[in-house]
Amino acid sequence: MNAEKKVAFYTLGCKLNFSETSTIARTFTSEGFERVEFEEKADIYVINTCSVTDNADKRFKSIVKNALKQNDEAFLIAIGCYAQLKPEELAAVDGVDLVLGATEKFNVTSYINDLTKNNLGKVHSCEISDADFYVGSYSIGDRTRAFLKVQDGCDYKCTYCTIPLARGISRSDTVQNVLDNAKEISSKGIKEIVLTGVNIGDYGKGEFGNKKHEHTFLDLVKELDKVEGIHRLRISSIEPNLLKDETIDFVSTSSSFVPHFHIPLQSGSDELLKKMKRRYLKETYTNRVSRIKETMPNACIGVDVIVGFPGETDALFLETYNYLNDLDISYLHVFTYSERPNTEAVALNGIIPKKVRAKRSKMLRGLSAKKRRSFYESQLGNSLTALFESENKEGYIHGFTENYVKVKTPWNPELVNTLHEITLTEIDEDGSVRLNFIN
Repeated sequence: MNAEKKVAFYTLGCKLNFSETSTIARTFTSEGFERVEFEEKADIYVINTCSVTDNADKRFKSIVKNALKQNDEAFLIAIGCYAQLKPEELAAVDGVDLVLGATEKFNVTSYINDLTKNNLGKVHSCEISDADFYVGSYSIGDRTRAFLKVQDGCDYKCTYCTIPLARGISRSDTVQNVLDNAKEISSKGIKEIVLTGVNIGDYGKGEFGNKKHEHTFLDLVKELDKVEGIHRLRISSIEPNLLKDETIDFVSTSSSFVPHFHIPLQSGSDELLKKMKRRYLKETYTNRVSRIKETMPNACIGVDVIVGFPGETDALFLETYNYLNDLDISYLHVFTYSERPNTEAVALNGIIPKKVRAKRSKMLRGLSAKKRRSFYESQLGNSLTALFESENKEGYIHGFTENYVKVKTPWNPELVNTLHEITLTEIDEDGSVRLNFIN
């Protein structure tokens, strides 16, 4: 059935989704399918969904339509968080043939008997309580850097979040499996590995199928730092209460971990942090940023923040804005609050009008641009190392320094996936930084 059949993938959402899409794609190719780009004609289209925001939900239908434009007889499969949360809703979308839940997605090829289109999509979705085992994933070949999944699920109960409902309890890969995957990635010539998961600071929980922590995130970081052949290791989003001083101190002296942290804040108001059921207050966050900057003055610090959460008055929003304005951070990821079914937040009073949410989002995005510019300016003249990407963008090749400054230089294909010592010279109109190579 799979002889010369073509399969294409589209991924919505986070780095974790990308790592899982890549792993699932390798399952297809190992069984004889040919992987093609999503914009090409394929026999099967697999859409890995996200449900963090309302926009991700809405995008699904347009992606389905785009796939059907390429081949109106194609077999369409939906997997991912939205597929677990709303399987029947996705199955009812015109053109969708199969919907797989949180555990079923890793065995997708076993659910394909033939590629006959269905009048109504078939659903195979477990109860989320059954998602209690770990499946490892990593990406290779999709980007210059690789995403390595080390943890899945979350035991936190933030009032706005559906991720525990979509991915289940917190559970971890074993240290040995993570090291083996890292070595495999490195053997393919990939220069940078990004550690990813739902709540990676909780690493170690469920490592051997139980709730005990046999290892901590710091243990994992130390072991990965010993692996030969890895040029760069980057930590993706990590909760401030789980980012320990010991981890920060270790990264500051590490040979492979880079000085870049992405730390969710969500609000600069203690009142709202409590309503969100976050596990820290503002003081903890301030201390983390201070510790990073004390040990790594040139470190890049990214921040997640939510605007428009129920009860966010003008005064509380300004408290967040002023807090972030004064904080020594490098950029923001701004999320506009959207009501998610089956979360506590939908029942809270103080709903913020969508126009107000949009205005606040625009203000914080403007602040982010100012923060990024200021951080880039602070790095001008510094000697850093850039890893170059593979895309030719209007005659330029882009890359990122270890501390996540986006750089550009005239296109040269020989630079792709190579590391070079550079000096940052000036900020260009597009916000990236021009450079000189150090001989």
